[in-house]
Amino acid sequence: MPESLLIIEDEQLLGSELVRHFRRASWEVTWAKTFREARRLLFERVLDPLVVLSDINLPDGNGLDLLDEVRRRGGRGEWVLLTGYGEVPDSVRAMRLGAFDFLTKPCEQDQLDLVINGAARSARAQRRLQDESENRARRYTPESFAGHSVATGTVRALLVKLMQVPFSALIITGETGTGKGLAARIVHHGGPRGEGPLVEVNCAALPRELLESELFGHEAGAFTGARGRRRGLVEQAHGGTIFLDEIGEMPVDLQAKLLKVIEDRSLRRIGGDREIQVDVQVLAATNQDIDEQVRNGGFRADLYHRLSVFTLELPPLRERMADIRDLVPLFVAEYNAIAGKKVSEIPAAVWDRLENYTWPGNVRELRNVVERCVLFATDHRLPVEWLQLGSAAPVVAGAGKAAVEDGRLCLPLDGSMGLDDMVGRIIEAMLRRHANNVAETSRVLKTTREKVRYRIEKYNIKVSE
Repeated sequence: MPESLLIIEDEQLLGSELVRHFRRASWEVTWAKTFREARRLLFERVLDPLVVLSDINLPDGNGLDLLDEVRRRGGRGEWVLLTGYGEVPDSVRAMRLGAFDFLTKPCEQDQLDLVINGAARSARAQRRLQDESENRARRYTPESFAGHSVATGTVRALLVKLMQVPFSALIITGETGTGKGLAARIVHHGGPRGEGPLVEVNCAALPRELLESELFGHEAGAFTGARGRRRGLVEQAHGGTIFLDEIGEMPVDLQAKLLKVIEDRSLRRIGGDREIQVDVQVLAATNQDIDEQVRNGGFRADLYHRLSVFTLELPPLRERMADIRDLVPLFVAEYNAIAGKKVSEIPAAVWDRLENYTWPGNVRELRNVVERCVLFATDHRLPVEWLQLGSAAPVVAGAGKAAVEDGRLCLPLDGSMGLDDMVGRIIEAMLRRHANNVAETSRVLKTTREKVRYRIEKYNIKVSE
């Protein structure tokens, strides 16, 4: 497909020669002879050229003024400006407005081709980055945190509020696999810093020596192996967001350095002798109990208070079981597209297994299970045999919120435990109360031993001899 080039040139002979030359080079060329005609093409016909080659001095206007208006309106594309005078103020203004190059007439055709081709490469790269940024913004919205449970609705409402305010720091808590990374991307791409970079680093994945260099950078010769200068991840996030996952694993001495960066908005590279100004929004995530770490001295209290300008707590999947019906079809569609499968039916047996498991790995585990099932599916049905959730024992033992208190069994009524979970938990508690005596348990429950044994086997309840 030809790439578009807009030529703005009032000289008939030069303009026609440029049009002929670039059309032979497979450009889709549009020629405007006046300021007014160029303005109409750009703003009324909404022409979006990859490159604009424009004279500065037009009969009814100035090419620099047109470039200025295009930039203020958010127009894309690179501009190459031509002038017959080569005045310094014009060249300075052109560069300040973001022109790709400024050439003086007459210009050799080879040199012009070189400049236009360079401008085209730059414009393509810019468009690719812009398209990727727009795609990420569309992908990471509050609706991306899918589900219709009350707990999920609360999280989404807070995400919307966070996207509307220019906060400096946020700490996201929750068990492994609950979606802390997703929440961070939603907040960044939907917030005021969405056009800036999002730099992610897992503090638990790097040893202490590497983590300091990765975060804050270093100068050449700062330590053995530092052959050149390196900009740290905090510096690379300037104007955007840095996401520090597993921040509870960060060594205490580095926590002090991070606190200084947040407070002073500046850092010093390892081996450096000057402060570098940085403007970053800090998102931190942890699956640990930070309050407990602060009490034990494993996490600095001042850093914790600075990070917790806002706190976002993500619920485990067992507390939002109603969301499974929303999440599974999304994951099926995702892996259908990746693997070229056509899974469209989820059997009742699959739903029963999915909804009667406590998901210790949370949404991440659910996603992995669905991926496996889709990849191994042989027809349009999601195969129950590839769920590989083991027995239903996790449902019985992991209901989590169930507890025996003063001879009473307390069961949650918030939807986090299904009927089968409750039945299994009741039988397990009664068996323990009666020393695993099946006959006595069946008598107290006013049922038969066969029914109790059936449920022991169904829920894989461990009964000691």
